[in-house]
Amino acid sequence: MDLLDYAFMQRALIAAALVGITAPAIGTYLVQRRQAIMGDGIGHVAMTGVALGFLLNTSPVWMATLVAVIGAVGMELIRSRGKTSGDIALAMLFYGGMAGGVMIINLAPGGSTANLTSYLFGSITTVSAEDTITATVLAVFVIAVTVGLRRQLFAVCQDEEFARVTGLPVRFLNLLMAVTAAVTVTVAMRIVGLLLVSAMMVIPVAAAQRVTRGFTATLGLAMLIGVLVSLSGTAATYYVNAPSGGAIVLLAIAVFIVMSAVSTPLARRRARAARAAEEVCTRDDVKV
Repeated sequence: MDLLDYAFMQRALIAAALVGITAPAIGTYLVQRRQAIMGDGIGHVAMTGVALGFLLNTSPVWMATLVAVIGAVGMELIRSRGKTSGDIALAMLFYGGMAGGVMIINLAPGGSTANLTSYLFGSITTVSAEDTITATVLAVFVIAVTVGLRRQLFAVCQDEEFARVTGLPVRFLNLLMAVTAAVTVTVAMRIVGLLLVSAMMVIPVAAAQRVTRGFTATLGLAMLIGVLVSLSGTAATYYVNAPSGGAIVLLAIAVFIVMSAVSTPLARRRARAARAAEEVCTRDDVKV
């Protein structure tokens, strides 16, 4: 495999694996609480952070992380306090973030909207050693939260009131999920791109849900699908010279279609097994 002979491809594949793990990990919770589109809103806000990085001559990745976290926390506070509907908050993130990014990038010395292209759609050739280190650090945080606190986060996603009664810090956990989603967006933007990162949070989860029954199984399978399509899509773009984000998302959609086709006979088999078990129980009751 000659692609591994190049340092930029080694960095890109490492970053792709991190994206494949982290995006479905937090996406599982977002899908569970019906906030699948949240990644799009945060991605647009992160555009402002990238542009600020160019303007202030600092790391666009770290600046995007900071701005995305602020935006995600703001959206969660608005949602939890009920001052406006969630879709309005998302719309403000979408349009405000995009407009801010476009305006600020043109104020940067020598800046133009062309500087945003690799961040919007992903590009394997632009992943630097610094980007890889940053993505690794951020990914460790995402995995620690999504896997280490999976029971608490699942409880909050299922029923906030019940979780509050049981003594869980619901507001803190909600804010933590928002921050984790924001961090995931910045992990993924170099490989998948800000405009497509939400797809990687949702599609692998949706594919896994077609064939799994429990939350933990869905989480594990979604992460596995994410890693496979991220690595495959990144490797494919090396040969076809195309944006990595598009290839990765199309592969994820293909996996979803396959899983959907498999799920139909699987559901029928489970239904037959359930009916058989019910008949056995009924016969046993009659004998007693």
